[in-house]
Amino acid sequence: MNAIYPLTLLYDADCAVCSLEMDHLKQRCGDGRLVFVDITAPGFDAAAWGSTPAALAAEIHGVQPDGQNLVGLAALRAAYEAAGLGWVLRATAQGPLAPLADAGYRLFARHRQGISRAAAPFIAALRGWRVRRALQRMSRCQRGACQLHREGD
Repeated sequence: MNAIYPLTLLYDADCAVCSLEMDHLKQRCGDGRLVFVDITAPGFDAAAWGSTPAALAAEIHGVQPDGQNLVGLAALRAAYEAAGLGWVLRATAQGPLAPLADAGYRLFARHRQGISRAAAPFIAALRGWRVRRALQRMSRCQRGACQLHREGD
């Protein structure tokens, strides 16, 4: 592991879109490079992370092992890199797209609860599809061993 990992992601599990994305990252990155902390969990203490509930609720935060914070798309870029999906967000860090992508993320973050409510049927369908796909892969297990994350699945 390098200096950025394990990266602790402080996210809002009450946001359906956020929770769906964290579930996806958990499935893709099971090697300990990402740690997930729900800021809405009972007993969560923002001060223990050197922050406030309002600041953590405003945007996703990633905390590196040295205590440095990555906020917003910077945190998501690092998480996607850890999950082998860095290419998805790489363009959002460069050139004229970077400030637009950052502003777009902040706009999403500000309205994520409403977006989650509006997208609830789609999110439920996507979760169901992911469960069915995982069950299909598990049904192909042989001799007590399964590989859930296969290339092309």
